[in-house]
Amino acid sequence: MEVILLEDVKSLGKKGDIVKVSDGYAANFILPKKLGVEANKANLNALKNQKKRDEKEAQELLESMQAYAKEIEKATVRVTMKSGEGGRVFGSVSSKEIATEAKKQFGLDIDKKKIQLPEPIRNFGTTEVQVKLHPQVTATLRVSVTEA
Repeated sequence: MEVILLEDVKSLGKKGDIVKVSDGYAANFILPKKLGVEANKANLNALKNQKKRDEKEAQELLESMQAYAKEIEKATVRVTMKSGEGGRVFGSVSSKEIATEAKKQFGLDIDKKKIQLPEPIRNFGTTEVQVKLHPQVTATLRVSVTEA
């Protein structure tokens, strides 16, 4: 019996896959637990339409993230810090502070976890920081650290 999986099933396949299983396995495990449905014409057509919708949504998300990346790249976030000995930053600038200042100054809603900061910024000047918005979209945000 051919079955369309509605969820990932270990050692069988991923959601949306069409797999061939024994009639007993389908009748006693897959179908009662709503892990899949029988692969008939109606269900195959529904699967095809669902895949089209998913592809369209993924493309729209990608395009919106690319537009948001352009918006981010135009901005230069300014962070003021106290200076310590030798004109160095007293403390450091973390991704949380960068996200907060971006929201405050430009209204950019950036998740601090998406800001890829290899290590906190510990000196004055302008630093370019990568922001991973989508698996295929990475923006560059300029962060200017000035003395308070």
